[in-house]
Amino acid sequence: MSGRPGNSDQTMMRCWYSHSAGLAGLTLDLTPRPRPGPGEVLVRVEAAALNFSDLLMIDDQYQIRPARPFVPGQEIVGIVTAAGAGVSLLVGTRVMSKVTWGGFSEFALVRCELAIAVPAGTSTVTAAAMPIVYTTAMVALTHSTRIRSGETVLVLAAAGGIGLAAVQIARHLGARVIAAAGGPGKCALACAHGAHLGVDYRRSGWVDEIRALVGPDGLDVIVDPVGGNVTHEALRVIGWEGRLLVVGFSSGEIPQIPANRLLLRRAAAIGVYWSHSRDGMMLARIAGELAELLAMGAIRPHIGATFAFEQLPQALAALRGRRTTGKILLLIGDNPSP
Repeated sequence: MSGRPGNSDQTMMRCWYSHSAGLAGLTLDLTPRPRPGPGEVLVRVEAAALNFSDLLMIDDQYQIRPARPFVPGQEIVGIVTAAGAGVSLLVGTRVMSKVTWGGFSEFALVRCELAIAVPAGTSTVTAAAMPIVYTTAMVALTHSTRIRSGETVLVLAAAGGIGLAAVQIARHLGARVIAAAGGPGKCALACAHGAHLGVDYRRSGWVDEIRALVGPDGLDVIVDPVGGNVTHEALRVIGWEGRLLVVGFSSGEIPQIPANRLLLRRAAAIGVYWSHSRDGMMLARIAGELAELLAMGAIRPHIGATFAFEQLPQALAALRGRRTTGKILLLIGDNPSP
C-alpha cells in the first residue's frame, strides 16, 4: 500500500486502486478525473460506505469482476459537479447512489437513474449509509416477500448494516423481531434499533433459545445475510410456510440448503437481489418509501465507525474482522456534515 499527498490539480483526483487480490494490493494513486458520458453525472464524493461485497470484489470472489486495476467502492454520497447529455439532475445537487465500482475516490461517475437526491435535512453520513443496505432490506421485506403485521421475523447478523436496516423496517411493518447477533453488546444494539428480543448466536444452543421464544409455530421469516452453518441452524426453527430470505454470505460460505426442511414446512428459500436494469420501477417506489421512513424517524442508520480517506485498508480490515457495527464510512470530502 502506498500513500500520496493531497491533490491540488483540478484535472486530477485521488483514488484507491486494486492492483491485485487482497488488501495488500490496494494503492492510493493520482489519476485524471473522469468525464460523464450520456446519462451520467460526475459526483464529488463526500463519503463512501463499505460493504462485504467490496471485500469479495477485491478478493476476486464476487460475481462482478472488473479488470484490474479498478477502484472498488459501491455506495457513495456527494455533490454533482458535471452532467452528461440527457441528464436532468442539476449541478450542485447532493445525491446518494449505488455504483457498480469506483466509489473509493474523490470523484465518481454515477448513472443518473441510480442517483437519489438526498432529502433536505439529511446529513452526509446518514445518506451514505442508505443506498445499498436499506434498499436491500426493503426489497427483501416488501418485494421478495411481504411482511404481514404480527409475523415473527428472525434477522441474522442483526447488528450489521443490512441487519439493522432489516430490524428497523420489519419492526415498522408490524413484525415481532428477533435479532441474532454476535455478543450481548450487538444484541443490545439491535434491540435499541427496534428488535423485541436478542439472541447471541455465538453461544451453543442459540437455536434452542429461539425455539423456546417462538414455540411450535416457528419463524415466519428469516433474513439471512450470513450463510454457512448459521443458515442450517436457523432453518431448524422455520415455521409452516416460512420464508428464508437469502441476502448474502458474509461468513464466506455458501450453504447447501437442506430441501427436506423446506418440504416438510412447505417453506421457501428466496434469493434477494436487485438491479436497476431489471427493477427500475420497483426501486423508484422503494426510494420514495425510504425517504418517507427517514423523514418520520422509522429508520435510523447506525454509523459504527468512520475512517479518513487514507485509512481505507484499515477500514476494510475492521469490516472483515467484524470489529464494527452498522455501517462503516470512509470520509472523502472536506469536512462532511455529521
